[in-house]
Amino acid sequence: MKHIIAYDIGTTGLKTCLFKVDKTIKLLASAGASYPLYVYPDGGAEQHGDDWFEAMCTSTHELFKNTTVTKDEIDGISFCSQMQGVVLVDKDCIPVHHPMSYMDQRAKEEIKKGIANGIQVAGANIFKLIPSLIITGAVTSSVKDPVWKYKWIEAHEPENFKRAYAWLDVKDYLTSRLTGRFTMTEDSAFATLIYDTRKGKEGWSKTMCKMFDINMDLLPEIIKSTDLVGTLKEDVAASLGLNPNTKVFGGGGDSSLIGVGAGCVNVGDTHVYCGTSGWVSTVTDHQMVDTDAMIAAIVGALSGKYNYFAEMETAGKSLEWVKDHLALDEIGVYVQAKKITDEYEYRDRSLFDYLIESIKDVPPGADGVIFTPWLHGNRCPFEDPNSTGMFFGLKIETGKTQMIAAVLEGVFYHIRWMLECQDRKLKTSDVIRFVGGGALSKGSCQMLANIIGRPVETVDSPQRVGSYGAAAIAAVGLGAIDSLESIKNFIPANAVYYPDMDKHAKYEKYYNTFKKIYKANKKLYADLAK
Repeated sequence: MKHIIAYDIGTTGLKTCLFKVDKTIKLLASAGASYPLYVYPDGGAEQHGDDWFEAMCTSTHELFKNTTVTKDEIDGISFCSQMQGVVLVDKDCIPVHHPMSYMDQRAKEEIKKGIANGIQVAGANIFKLIPSLIITGAVTSSVKDPVWKYKWIEAHEPENFKRAYAWLDVKDYLTSRLTGRFTMTEDSAFATLIYDTRKGKEGWSKTMCKMFDINMDLLPEIIKSTDLVGTLKEDVAASLGLNPNTKVFGGGGDSSLIGVGAGCVNVGDTHVYCGTSGWVSTVTDHQMVDTDAMIAAIVGALSGKYNYFAEMETAGKSLEWVKDHLALDEIGVYVQAKKITDEYEYRDRSLFDYLIESIKDVPPGADGVIFTPWLHGNRCPFEDPNSTGMFFGLKIETGKTQMIAAVLEGVFYHIRWMLECQDRKLKTSDVIRFVGGGALSKGSCQMLANIIGRPVETVDSPQRVGSYGAAAIAAVGLGAIDSLESIKNFIPANAVYYPDMDKHAKYEKYYNTFKKIYKANKKLYADLAK
C-alpha cells in the first residue's frame, strides 16, 4: 500500500489530493487554494511562482486536518498542471520574469518575425512549417505557443532574460524548486514545439532551436512522467509539512493526465474536458496534424501513445463570467428577484448548480440567442487572438435565463465543432467521457449529450481527474501499479447520459449558425483589436 499526494495546478487554483493506492486508487482527503491570474490589456496573462508554492503549502497543511494519515506515511508526490507556460528561472530557481500563462498572447510581433511571414500555409512560413512537422509533428503557429513567449521576454526584458538559467513549464518549475534538479517531462518538452519526438529523452532539436534562435543551454534535462526527480529539499519539506525523504515524480501536464484520470488510455478513446479552458482529446498510436483546424497529436504520459488534441481557451471561464456578471453582478440584479445565495437550501451548493437549474425550461437554441465563448481569443478550429465573445440574436423579450442558457450552449457548440474536426482525421469514440468541473451538473451533462448527439459518460470526482492521473503516475514510479495502461480498470463510469434526439435536431439550426459567426465577423474582430 502506498500513500500519494497529487497537486493539480490549475489556472486559478490548486487542488491537493491524498490517495491510497492498493488494489484501487482511493481518494482519502482533499484541500484547495486559489490564486490570481493577472490579465493585461496588451494580451498578457501571468501568474506568480510564489502564489503556486504558497497554495501548495496552505492546502497541504489543510489536507492533514482531514485525515489520520501522517506525513511519515507519504511515499511520494506528483503533479498535474496547466501546460505551455513559460517560466524562465535563475540558478536558484527564482523566476526572472513573472511566469507567462498559456493564455498569454503578447508575442504578436515575435510570431510574425519568427514564422508568420513569407510564403505561408496555415499561417506558417512553408520553409519552417515542413521541417517543424517532420521533427516535432506539429508547428508553432499560435501566438500563445511557448517559443514566442520566450522570444517576447528576450525582446522586451533583455536584462531579465540575461539572468535566465533554465526554461521550465509550470509543474517543472515546481518539481525543480522542490528538489533542486532542473528537469522537464516529455509531454511538456513536446509542448515547446522544439522537441524531436523521435528521440525521447534526447529530444531537444538543434535544428528547431537554430531555426528560432533558442539558447539550448537553457533547456533542462528531459525525463519521463513516471521518473523520480528527487526528494524534497529540507527547507521546502518544512514549509510543506512533509518529510525531506518524500519522493517527487515528474508528473504530467493536464492534457496528458486528465485523460489518464478519465480512464481514456486506449486508442480511439475520446474525452471532453470543461474546466477554465476546454478541449477534446482522442488517443492515437501515431502522430498527425490538421494545420487548418489547429489540431495536433501531442505527446502524452504513455509511451507510444499520443493525444489528438483540440483546445478552446474559455470554456468554464465563460460560465464563471456568467456567474460574476449576469447572476452576481455588483448592482444586485440576480437571476430571480431575490438573492438566492442567501437562502439556506443553496448555502452548501455550487451557484453553478443553481444556474443550470434555472435554465432547465429554456428550449434548445435559447429562444434564438447564440453566444460565442471566445473571451480570450481562440485556438481551434481557428487561431485568432482577436476573436471575442458576443451575444447574437438578442431581442426585446430576451431575459437572463436565455442568455445563461446561450452561454452554456455556446461552449458545447464549440466542443461539438472541435469533435467534428477531429472526426475528419480519425474515429472518435461513440461514447464520450466528460470530465472537469463542467461535468458536475447533471443538466450540463445532458445538454452536452443532446448537442453532440452521442452518449456521455461521467466518472467519480470529475473535477479531480487530473489528480487521479497524477496519482497513477507516482504509483507507477513507486512500483505500486505495473503500468499506466492498467489505470482503465480503476476508473469506471458512474453515470451515462443518452441524447434526446428530438432536442438534438432542434439544436442543428443554431449550431450551424454558430459556426458561421466567426467567418462573418473575422474582419470586424481585427478592426476592434487595432
